[in-house]
Amino acid sequence: MNQGKRSVKPNVLVTRKLLPAVEERMAQLFNCDFNTDDHAMTQKEIIDGLANKEVLVPTVTDTIDADFIECLPDSVKLIANFGSGVNHIDLAAAKKRNIIVTNTPGVFTDDTADLTMALILSVPRRLAEGEKLMRSGDWQGWDPSSMLGHRISGKTLGIIGFGRIGEAVSRRAKALGLSILYNKRKRLPASSEDELGISYEEDIDRLIARSDIISIHCPLTRETDNLINADRIALMRSNAYIINTSRGEIIDENALIEALEKEQIAGAGLDVYTHEPAVDKRLLALANVVLLPHMGSATFEGRTASGERVIANIRVWADGHRPPDQILDGLS
Repeated sequence: MNQGKRSVKPNVLVTRKLLPAVEERMAQLFNCDFNTDDHAMTQKEIIDGLANKEVLVPTVTDTIDADFIECLPDSVKLIANFGSGVNHIDLAAAKKRNIIVTNTPGVFTDDTADLTMALILSVPRRLAEGEKLMRSGDWQGWDPSSMLGHRISGKTLGIIGFGRIGEAVSRRAKALGLSILYNKRKRLPASSEDELGISYEEDIDRLIARSDIISIHCPLTRETDNLINADRIALMRSNAYIINTSRGEIIDENALIEALEKEQIAGAGLDVYTHEPAVDKRLLALANVVLLPHMGSATFEGRTASGERVIANIRVWADGHRPPDQILDGLS
């Protein structure tokens, strides 16, 4: 809906340092305050920085909860999130204040799918352990019984959450000879399943029990918080692996660590954690886990594309129209 074109450049606060080309373009189009030293801004810093500003550009590192939104200056009319996930933003509170929220969906699909496949390969084949062994200087040369892992081809991959990223992972996994089970709220048409070579499993518990590798790709919501709990981890095969490149809170981290410590499951590949940036020290001590620093979207191409989507959303909003990536009822 046309809201009336604004006659001046919008005033914008950006909470984290973005790529130079993105910041340069934003500075040309808007009146911007940038986070020049890239420190994690406190909520007070952000609120103070938003005085007389219309637009906030946060990232996943910022907690935009109801209390925070209640304290925002009346001037703030748009939260243009850098990234697709919006679980860190209280959408209901923003709606109550008549603040529009946008995100940048789709720009990190291939990047996250590539990283997921790297973990799917790395954990069963013990690539991280092998790399550490080489750097330690303790490698004694090839022998027929050392560093044994598991073959990927012929295994079953269970994908929980089958949006853009889940589908991209399935296409890559199929090329490596994996059989694919998927779970999502609404089943795909039979033609899509046939084209992708995948099988639907309506029951998450059955998917977990049938899979050699489980990969998490659902968003974090009230329904998916601790979706993979102790009971569901107990359903996993003893030689099964779990991969999470979505959000740490989807897995009960304590239950996962206990299962890994007791070798009730074979291993895990994690790019996200419950209390980021803190990582549980028990995870750091486990050899059967590959840990990455939330780098699923960390490509120059993806971060540039995300910045361009933020700019597009602000420009369309400033022209008095509904931004292309406005969040409506929790969905983009």
